[in-house]
Amino acid sequence: MMRESVFNCCVSPPHPSGGVEDHHQHGSRAQAPPPNDSRFLIFFDFDETLVDECSDDSMVTVSPGGVLPCWLKDTYRPGRYTEYMQRVLGYLAEQGVTPAAIRGTVEKLPPCPGIPALMRFLLSQPSHNFEVVCVSDANIIFIETWLQHLGFRPLFLRIFTNPSHFDDNGQLQLRPFHSHDCLRCPVNMCKAVVVRQYVAQRIRERGRQPYQKILYVGDGANDFCPSLTMSPGDIAFPRRDFPMHKLIQEMAEAKPGEFKAHVVPWASGEDVINTLQKMLEGRP
Repeated sequence: MMRESVFNCCVSPPHPSGGVEDHHQHGSRAQAPPPNDSRFLIFFDFDETLVDECSDDSMVTVSPGGVLPCWLKDTYRPGRYTEYMQRVLGYLAEQGVTPAAIRGTVEKLPPCPGIPALMRFLLSQPSHNFEVVCVSDANIIFIETWLQHLGFRPLFLRIFTNPSHFDDNGQLQLRPFHSHDCLRCPVNMCKAVVVRQYVAQRIRERGRQPYQKILYVGDGANDFCPSLTMSPGDIAFPRRDFPMHKLIQEMAEAKPGEFKAHVVPWASGEDVINTLQKMLEGRP
């Protein structure tokens, strides 16, 4: 069962061929070379971390009658949500749902409590403090649309997520981010692979200069996976009482000392700000 072996998820899976630069990613602030003097690297999930719901689920609201037909919902298979969403988006296109309607729905997604304040705090920092990256199992159209609408897009140096585009018929087409060997993650994305490869790539680009700390802000079970790659000096920010937090707690009970990173649960972005301020001031 997953509960018995989830703690082994992605601690040291085989490295797939190619680096993270081979996969779908979106560019830097103003397409400038990435700054190589940032002290801290912070990763953010998107669904239920930046936005306060699952962006895919919001698509139901633009479906005729605000519901999906049962035959469509019955096609979902565990671990293959992206494939299911491609069928949902195909159905919406057949029903005449336009790209404008989809973008408008995404723009209305509410941020999680305190997230706008956290984004503004990070935007106010000098570039040598934080390098900010998004790692999400949503898709690039949703994430870019939401971040641009709220004015937060310039903060993110990279976005790693499932590729997407509107085709000539107005249907949003999705593709999987990559393939991987982790048995506990969805077939289209293992965030631990992304995080591990990105960190290694950036340290090479920085002339072997490591970050002072790596930080990860998330909520879901697939955010627990990359948090296992973190070191004792790093900080994991699981959303309080969400799956990532519960898995960390279960691991602490089952295997004391196995989870390496310092854990700071959050209910609001303000909780994260408080920790970042202490960190910048050198306070414990």
